[in-house]
Amino acid sequence: MRPIKHLARGLLTAMLLLPLAVQAAEVRIGVRTDTDSIDPHFHHYAPSVATGRHVFDALILQDAGMALRPGLALSWKPIAEDLWEFKLRPGVTFHDGTPFTADDVIFSIQRVPNVPNSPSSFAMSVKAIQEVRAIDPLTIQIRTHGAAPMLPYDLCTVAILSRHAAEGKSTSDFNHGTAAIGTGPYKFVEWVPADHLTLARNPTYWGGAQPWDRVIFKPIANDGARVAALLSGDVDMIDSVPVNDRQRLLEDKKLSVFERDSIRLIYIMLDSARDTTPGVSDRDGKPLDRNPLKDLRVRQAISHAINRQALTQRLLSGQGKPAGDVVPAGVFGANPNLKPPAFDLKLANSLMEQAGYKGGLGVTIAASNDRYPKDAEASQAVAQMLARIGIKAQVDSMPAAILYSRGSKLEFSVFMAGWIADSGEASSSLVSLLATYDAAKGMGPSNRGRYSSAAFDNTLAEALHTLDDKKRAALLGKATEIAMNDVGLIPLYFLVNTWAARKGLVYEARADELTLAIGLRPAK
Repeated sequence: MRPIKHLARGLLTAMLLLPLAVQAAEVRIGVRTDTDSIDPHFHHYAPSVATGRHVFDALILQDAGMALRPGLALSWKPIAEDLWEFKLRPGVTFHDGTPFTADDVIFSIQRVPNVPNSPSSFAMSVKAIQEVRAIDPLTIQIRTHGAAPMLPYDLCTVAILSRHAAEGKSTSDFNHGTAAIGTGPYKFVEWVPADHLTLARNPTYWGGAQPWDRVIFKPIANDGARVAALLSGDVDMIDSVPVNDRQRLLEDKKLSVFERDSIRLIYIMLDSARDTTPGVSDRDGKPLDRNPLKDLRVRQAISHAINRQALTQRLLSGQGKPAGDVVPAGVFGANPNLKPPAFDLKLANSLMEQAGYKGGLGVTIAASNDRYPKDAEASQAVAQMLARIGIKAQVDSMPAAILYSRGSKLEFSVFMAGWIADSGEASSSLVSLLATYDAAKGMGPSNRGRYSSAAFDNTLAEALHTLDDKKRAALLGKATEIAMNDVGLIPLYFLVNTWAARKGLVYEARADELTLAIGLRPAK
């Protein structure tokens, strides 16, 4: 009987240990903001882009520092000024077992600008493309509208779908999983909005199997609750570490903190186009018969009234850096001459008086309250700063998904938001935020203030067709300078990205702020 008892005891021990083994293969990540779709072409929105990176691949990928590396394309090169050739990765299959071919690339690129109701389209990523054709199942050629040196960067944001699974399918079909068939490292399992997103490891992933059998993303918008979930072990990692908790987490020996300077700009967009605009009045709330934000002096006054140093050092405790450009220094296309606008109340008040608004104005600032570190508090701080130049500002804060959707309908006059230069250089920010809005050409999809300048557009167009890197960088910087002099938008600050995880995990912090299970691994 003794051997049987020993066997029984061994079986019991194995059963007790089994859940631990299962748990070790599952990772739970608490994120500040939920995705708003599983359709990777629906919304150019970082939480949704992050979701897409797990399930789908692009032809070209970017590492944590934004450098290009092969994805579904093994190599790419220009073979004429307006013609690129891409060699595709052989032996890749979609999650349903169907082979990946050039036809899937053609289908995906054609679908991008035709997704209905997109709050911020990816159309800008394919605007340079005139034609895509398959030379053979693993070779494509892309003809562009003239020289298109930024094409490899643009294609980093274009998820490749399966024509077999996605043709004729809607965004709703992706959200329910029926069309969410990619080639990525994880398979879609389930999405319950505002509750959880579950992914399962793709064992046949071309890039090698990931360490996690199962990944569960849990949206936890409340900063305190997100930190509490990490401390209690309910989640293994969190993003958007709250400013007030950063030092405490750094000192906790059970945790590890990972940080990287971001290419995320927090900015204010002003309605500089319409003759009359909602949400702007005199200080007594009486509607105005003209839009004061069309006046350059008023826009300049607002910018000079904002103390960026106070926002980044006091409010964000150093988790931000004052901005005067659309991308940080050192990023391709950054303009070294553009410094953060000076905090100068005397100048700001003088500009308001010159513009005829010495008596002040009333404005409503639309802002998110669940997307960026201290976003709601930052908008309130800006409102208080504007009071010092006679602008009575009210803040209308709301979930980011609602903010961007309403902003795209031009419901706001003063719009405080964030933008990430996910191409890793300046052109995507300029095309998206400041180019004259043209849906057909994919220009200005997130230009919610409808800033428009022929000088800016012409300089940007020249940059987008200049093959010489040095000349192109200079032109991007020149275009930015034109827009900043016009106060086409008001740059506030760049964020510093911070994650925290339980000890024993290592996260590769990213400049693009994306929270990816792909970058989370057990410590060696």
